Amino acid sequence: MELSIAELTQRFPDFRVAVLVAERLSIGQDRSEELDGAIHAMEAASRARHAGIELSAIPGVAAWRSAYKGFGIKKTSYRSSVERLLKRVIAGDGLPRINSFVDIYNAVSLAHGFCVGADDLDRIAPPVAFRFSRPGDTFLDMGAEAGEDPNDPPKDGEVVLADTRHVLCRRWNWRQDMRSAITTETRRALITVQANGWGDLEAAVGELAGLLAHQCGADVRIGYADAQTPRIAIG
Repeated sequence: MELSIAELTQRFPDFRVAVLVAERLSIGQDRSEELDGAIHAMEAASRARHAGIELSAIPGVAAWRSAYKGFGIKKTSYRSSVERLLKRVIAGDGLPRINSFVDIYNAVSLAHGFCVGADDLDRIAPPVAFRFSRPGDTFLDMGAEAGEDPNDPPKDGEVVLADTRHVLCRRWNWRQDMRSAITTETRRALITVQANGWGDLEAAVGELAGLLAHQCGADVRIGYADAQTPRIAIG
C-alpha cells in the first residue's frame, strides 16, 4: 500500500499524515456496551475541555482553517471533519452512530483533534495520494441528501485524497466518496489520521490502533508521511 503527499509539501510543509492499514476486520452495526461507554466518556471530556472556548480558538480547528484558506476555501459552510465533530459534540449532541469502526475513528478524531478518514481497501485502486485536483477527477458525495445528485467533482486547485481512479475525499478532509465507504462488510481498510502542524499524532494513532484491534479484531500496520518522507509504502 503506497501513499504520497509530495504535491502538497511545498505549499503545506507542516502537513503530516499517519497511514494505517487494518485487516481481518469484524465490524459491528452497533457499538458494544464497552465501546459505547468509552465514546460517551470522550464526548463528555471534549465538552469539559472546550467549555467557553470559541471553535476558532481550538488548536486543531485553527490549524485546518488555515490550511483550507491555503487552497482558497473561506466559506464557513466548508469545514474540516474534526471541526464539524467538535461543533456537534460541544453543542450537546452525540457523535453519529454509523458502525463500530466509523464510530471508533470519529471518537479518536474528537478526542485528539485530528481529521480521520477511512476507505474500504478492497474498493479502491492504490496507490493513493493527497494532491491537488485535476481535470477529469470524479467524486460521488456520500453526504448527498435523498433525491440530490451525488456527482460533485472537485473545483480547480482543491486538495483531495485520490486513488488511481477517482477522488476519495474532497477538500482535503471535508467529505468522502460513497464508492469506498466503510460498511459492516469491509474486511480491509485504509485509514488516514491527518495533522497540520499541531498535536500528538502518535498518541492518537496508538489509541486508534488499540481500539480497532480490541473492538474490531483488526491487524494494524502503520506508517507516517511528512515533508521529509513524502512517499511511503506499508507492506
